[in-house]
Amino acid sequence: MSTVTPPRTPRRLGAGLAATAALGALLAAAPQASAASPAPAARPGDLLTVRLDQLLPTQPSVGKDQIFYKLGRYGSRKDEQAGDFNKRFDDWCETNGQGEAEKVPSGARLADPTSFTCEIPLGKETDESRAAMKTVVIGPGGSLYLTDGHHSLTSFWEAADGGPETPIRLRVQADYSGLDQSAFWDEMRAHHWVWLRDEHGAPITTDELPTRLGLSRFHDDPYRSLVYFTRDIGYTAPEDAAEYLEFLWGGWLRERLDLGAYDLDDPASYLRAVRDASELMVAADPDEVIADGRTAAELGRLDEWNDGKKAEKGEFGKLSQPLSAEKPGKLAFALDYRSRVVAPPRCTTTLRGPRTGPLVVDSGVTCLDNTRQTGPVVVRAGASLVALGSELTGPVQAVGARNIHVCGTTIDGPLSVVGSGLRTEGPGCSANSFGGPVQLVANTRG
Repeated sequence: MSTVTPPRTPRRLGAGLAATAALGALLAAAPQASAASPAPAARPGDLLTVRLDQLLPTQPSVGKDQIFYKLGRYGSRKDEQAGDFNKRFDDWCETNGQGEAEKVPSGARLADPTSFTCEIPLGKETDESRAAMKTVVIGPGGSLYLTDGHHSLTSFWEAADGGPETPIRLRVQADYSGLDQSAFWDEMRAHHWVWLRDEHGAPITTDELPTRLGLSRFHDDPYRSLVYFTRDIGYTAPEDAAEYLEFLWGGWLRERLDLGAYDLDDPASYLRAVRDASELMVAADPDEVIADGRTAAELGRLDEWNDGKKAEKGEFGKLSQPLSAEKPGKLAFALDYRSRVVAPPRCTTTLRGPRTGPLVVDSGVTCLDNTRQTGPVVVRAGASLVALGSELTGPVQAVGARNIHVCGTTIDGPLSVVGSGLRTEGPGCSANSFGGPVQLVANTRG
């Protein structure tokens, strides 16, 4: 098994950031980021040990409700009350090729796999356990491109006891480290190892992909979440599942089912959407081409809705269980967690990609969406700045701003926010990285 040596990264702090000199000093002392260490040459099937912050996404969106389900369950005591280990440890062991969790002592943490044990020892993996692992392609210069597992690994990243330095093993699909960028992306497209459509199904370029994992770096595709909840109700993943299988079904459903007709904050209405979507999947002709030349049968369409079981039974019955149940359904966990997520202000201006020069926000809501901003940022009184999954290298200053909403963002220069509405942490807000001095004075929760 090959191993990638993790680089040092900045201290990551969400900010219930009280404005204290001690905190400012702590952030000012944080070390600077270094580039990911190149992976050694590898063959398909090799296992690489990596840290989550070394991975580059190959899709711009996720189904956030799927991740909210995981985070809701990870933070619940329901599994322990039923006499089981918390699902996050089973998920980590499975993803690491080691089956389920075997021993989870009090105080065990995802970020420290030595604090718990899995049923399959390292080096004793089976074909079945290896098949459950997520995959990576080694790109130019040894960069690591995640090709399966964006939802699972983002859940580990956002878990209270996880984070960007959480280690995990991945199965290598290919080593293209010797190719240039153009040839590399040609290979990725040819193998369907990159998903270049946004949350609305519109095409994007490789330059528009997020530069790291983390919930705040991805857009939300509600159809991708919808397909996740229809699993084993309208379709089941075949053994030779197509790459980005759920996105293929999601694109097909987007043309046939208007989610705007449902209240996705209401469990009953969301369940109707799941039922309607899964019934459409089952009603499709097995030979109908869904996407990328794949038929409904090839994408796992079930012959009978809910695998032939009544609505109160089977997977749909499980999904329908409320949060108060002994075993709540996935949807209940997802909606409970989502109810605690504070949405950023609606953008009036959106900036993406690299940008050089001063940025002055004097009105409205300017959103930096996976933006690399080189130069100072000033937010005037009454204006708002939203920075999601971005990199800011110059100083950032706000006085009397209506909202400063910063999640999953790196700010290398000084940060000064005075008398403003400020949000830099909380459910759904990925931890930030601050590399310079921080001054926070007389702010309120944004």
